[in-house]
Amino acid sequence: MKNQLVLLTGLLPLALSAADLPPLVLPAGVGVNIHFVTGHERDLDLIAGAGFRFVRMDFGWQGIERKEGEYDWSDYDALAGALATRGLRAVYILDYSNPLYEETVSAKNPINGRPEERVTASPQHPASVAAYARWAAAAAKHFQGRRIIWEIWNEPNIFFWRPKPDAHQYAALAVAAAKAVREADPQATILAPASSGFPWEFLETLFQAGVLEYLDGVSVHPYRDYKRSPETAAADYEKLHQLIDRYAPPAKQGKLPIISGEWGYATHTQGVSLETQAGFLVRQQLANLLAGVPLSIWYDWKNDGDDPAEREHNFGTVRPDLTPKPAYRAIQTMTHELRGFRIVRRQPTDNAADFVLLLRNEAGQSKVAAWTTGEPHPAVLRLDGPAAATIPVTVSAGVVGMVRPQAGALTIPLTATPQYLTLGGAALQE
Repeated sequence: MKNQLVLLTGLLPLALSAADLPPLVLPAGVGVNIHFVTGHERDLDLIAGAGFRFVRMDFGWQGIERKEGEYDWSDYDALAGALATRGLRAVYILDYSNPLYEETVSAKNPINGRPEERVTASPQHPASVAAYARWAAAAAKHFQGRRIIWEIWNEPNIFFWRPKPDAHQYAALAVAAAKAVREADPQATILAPASSGFPWEFLETLFQAGVLEYLDGVSVHPYRDYKRSPETAAADYEKLHQLIDRYAPPAKQGKLPIISGEWGYATHTQGVSLETQAGFLVRQQLANLLAGVPLSIWYDWKNDGDDPAEREHNFGTVRPDLTPKPAYRAIQTMTHELRGFRIVRRQPTDNAADFVLLLRNEAGQSKVAAWTTGEPHPAVLRLDGPAAATIPVTVSAGVVGMVRPQAGALTIPLTATPQYLTLGGAALQE
């Protein structure tokens, strides 16, 4: 158990860069992917109402630059304004290619694997790489001061790089774009590569190219199969930190954070249950914070369709008509209960599957978020300091109960669903 605690908490002391990334305080780094630009005011109201603080959205090159050297930012200006009025920030993904600068190639269809004609190649020639970098720099300059986080491409290690993934091609693009954005706006916040999973060889090739000199964080998409819970990403984060520090400039070693840029669990017929998705959404956010990840983007905001058997239709926290799924209520409850709190430590227990997190706010008040990755069972938490006669316990649906301390200890039933205990001025014994 001791070694496990070192693994999970060892990343907390990392100092963040001077970039405009959120602090490790809830709900500052709670984010969600969207698939719209203009309109959808009701969506944005519900997103803010759930306690999300970031949205991640494609920032399409082809739609912005329809004529060489001319950029139309109007739709994204509108989105940035709509977000700002609700206290939300944007992660804009600088994607994808542009037929003004690259040729048409044949690539595999990502759904059925068949050849797919007439797709634009990803920027891989000097002229198209330079054009992409100019566009990225112009975007950073145009939106300067609006606290946009810029991400270079989306999942270039899979089919989103056409005609097929190429780490060297992507590395050339990422270095050129990151350097150009940094020159256009020295205070810009830049992420890359938004990789699908943890493709170690791909990442090492990218880091060897020198991109870490310009980045403020390394973004990855830690998707895993439905039998692997969010807590299992901690070991991958530790390995990635070691790889980053192998290639980071000396001034950035130990300081470049990892960003969980996209990751979710779908509720289709072969996926997880609605209740499991709700628990995993909250556990993803908390486990990522425990591992020192300051920004976690859940995929997805809204179901993309109504087919219960289609995976891509069932990642959302709400249904297409915006009816909340249990996941929406779960994240709303977490952001409300833990607002202003940061994780102090993972409490040692007799069961390695238990996650009992002690959190504290600036006023010195304490809360506990607790769940287990194993079978449900009772856990005894010993208190340090005077406690109230009864302690409120809130579960993911927002239902509040009470537990009564006895002989300086609390006995709570741990399940897969996180629950929150308000300790007030008391804390937990180490």
